[in-house]
Amino acid sequence: MRKHIFSIFAVLALVMAPAVNALSLSNETLHYEIVYQWGVIWKHAGDATLSVSKDGEVYNASLTGKTRSWADKIYPVRDTLTSSMHLNFRPIKYEKFTHEKSYFAHDVVSFNSDGTGTTAECTRYRKGKDAAVINLSHSGSAYDMLSVFYMLRDMDYSKMSKGKTITSCVFSGKEKETLTIEFVGIEPSLKLRDDSRHQAFHLKLTFTTDNGKKSSDDIDAYISTSASRIPLLVVGKLKIGEVKCYYAK
Repeated sequence: MRKHIFSIFAVLALVMAPAVNALSLSNETLHYEIVYQWGVIWKHAGDATLSVSKDGEVYNASLTGKTRSWADKIYPVRDTLTSSMHLNFRPIKYEKFTHEKSYFAHDVVSFNSDGTGTTAECTRYRKGKDAAVINLSHSGSAYDMLSVFYMLRDMDYSKMSKGKTITSCVFSGKEKETLTIEFVGIEPSLKLRDDSRHQAFHLKLTFTTDNGKKSSDDIDAYISTSASRIPLLVVGKLKIGEVKCYYAK
């Protein structure tokens, strides 16, 4: 499992499939509560906000996450992801700002696609170091950790049978990762923190490197079956307990 609390929510942004439902967005803001669970212990550890706005032929999206005051005393997190995308959600520019305890980092990934393949230049800024540039490439489409999120919401789950898998290429900063999405089925009555219940598509996400090595523990995601396709819950395992990210409003 990725070691930082906010990262468990960020992985919600990691999937690609052909745009079937032609998702069209104008302005939207979604809020999430990040909860740590260990046995019978539940702690509200952080909060995240996901927003998107349309500016002509471009979508601008952002995902911000921060720990709550009690968690700040253990490991404070203030992270932000931003992505500018074409209307088909193909990424143009992706940025990740990381501020976790005493660690600061800023990644900028600029995408270029010729219709058959994708290249990207990633510039990594680290405190006290010269900027480092890494070139990434893939023979097909590639996405970042935020733009791909909107493709997830655009998938036509009605045509997917249980156990069906889809793979995607993701440029997550300096690395190229393969994400495998398995459609587990439909959860008829998913309970959220406010005790409301929702029907949801259940997905299992698996991450691997180019050589097939697992790069993170599996993650379970639940997406609303309604037309909005709002992500309702993301669950990730930790060495002790697990983290759950609940849709709040």
